Amino acid sequence: MEQNAEYRQRQMQEYKREVMPLLKYIPWFEKNAGQAGSTLYQGDEKDANALSFPVYDPALMSFVKEAAGSPLMDRNYRYVYTRGRIRSHEDERRVIAAAELKDWDVLRGILSRYVLGGRTKGNLWSEAAKEGIFLMVLKQMQKIIEFWDKPLEIR
Repeated sequence: MEQNAEYRQRQMQEYKREVMPLLKYIPWFEKNAGQAGSTLYQGDEKDANALSFPVYDPALMSFVKEAAGSPLMDRNYRYVYTRGRIRSHEDERRVIAAAELKDWDVLRGILSRYVLGGRTKGNLWSEAAKEGIFLMVLKQMQKIIEFWDKPLEIR
């Protein structure tokens, strides 16, 4: 029994190290809930053939960059979606809300889908911000850590 408690404590320390740098973005996601975190740049009126592209909020870009470099990224996130039969934002929200310690990899997979997938499909970052997926994953990770360890001091 002592070994289980010791293992869980080491696990919590590792999870804390991984997620702490990202938790500072929770207030930004809460403040911008329901907003895409980007705007479309169309160019000037003179050039009707100009290509439009998204211009992301600096805080969102900072979050994505930090998350992409963190150990939370799982390049095999697609398996999380097929195994869990996750097909919509509602499915994601349901899975995130029900996630426990044993589901940490599921949370990592959902986060990874949007962070890594956004590199090739630009609207995924905005979609995750607008739908509240980034916020929900971060809050659920925080909740799990605080349940098994102690309240976190977010700077």
